[in-house]
Amino acid sequence: MALQSLQPISPISLTLLPKGSTAPILFQLSSSIRCSSVRTTLTVSLDDIPPNALRRKCDRNWRGGFSLGVDLGMSRTGLALSKGFSVRPLTVLELRGQKLELRLIDIAEKQEVDEFIVGLPKSSDGKETPQSNKVRSVAGRLAVRAAERGWRVYLQDEHGTSTEAMDCMINMGLSKFARQGSIDAYAAMMVLERYFSLTGHGIELVLPKQLELQNKLRKGPTRDADFFPEEFDVRPFSLNRKI
Repeated sequence: MALQSLQPISPISLTLLPKGSTAPILFQLSSSIRCSSVRTTLTVSLDDIPPNALRRKCDRNWRGGFSLGVDLGMSRTGLALSKGFSVRPLTVLELRGQKLELRLIDIAEKQEVDEFIVGLPKSSDGKETPQSNKVRSVAGRLAVRAAERGWRVYLQDEHGTSTEAMDCMINMGLSKFARQGSIDAYAAMMVLERYFSLTGHGIELVLPKQLELQNKLRKGPTRDADFFPEEFDVRPFSLNRKI
């Protein structure tokens, strides 16, 4: 597969495709690397670093892989949590910059999360918006911090999730005041629900450019001996595993 449309921007972003797909995969190089035309071959499938949504579908005995949904806003960031088969709104943060990123890592650690599903703003025709670049920047910085722990960061199209969140809250009978205070968290919940309903297809993995961090992602987070007492020797996950 030929690499096309290289742009000097960080970090690398990979669109996960089903195994065997022949569609081109576009990724973006760091601004520290200048190039006008580069061709290479890159093969990335859902086998490499599978999202929790796909793991859960393919292995009924799989236990783990909690997911944190993130709805990034200009001043407020909504969070939702998926543990097992339940998805629920978690909280709303009024932080920005490094404080926000560090708080997200802290919450993920306390909730035993191993992946972030970050909503990517898009227009109704599927095109990215000016806000998309800002979200990609935050997701890129978060991906570096997350990869240090073997955690992954994915981007999920969030178009329409705010409307879905409002409809959900109205149907639940929440007051106008309650809706105003929690809509961001419910929007993050809708991002997670869309991600799981699509089994992770179409999401983007935000991949740090550092090879050592990429290797940490492939290895994944350290397994908990208390949670996996019968198989503490970590075996690579395979979509071809018999279930």
